[in-house]
Amino acid sequence: MPDARRTAYVRVVEHNCDDCVPVSYELCAAGGLMFIRRTDRSRDKPLVRETERLITYRARDLWRDLLLGLAR
Repeated sequence: MPDARRTAYVRVVEHNCDDCVPVSYELCAAGGLMFIRRTDRSRDKPLVRETERLITYRARDLWRDLLLGLAR
């Protein structure tokens, strides 16, 4: 995922369990678009990456595929 941060305010729409695994995902909305944020807490300093901004139906399709283990 290329890092593509570009908004100051982000709303987390959905998320997976961030307490049980070192890598967590959030489906976020900002500026009329959506993206997925990945946070890796397996190291000393958390590494946060975000997908490109997508229109809603494409982001939700990607989110579904991610949760089903089909996304790359």
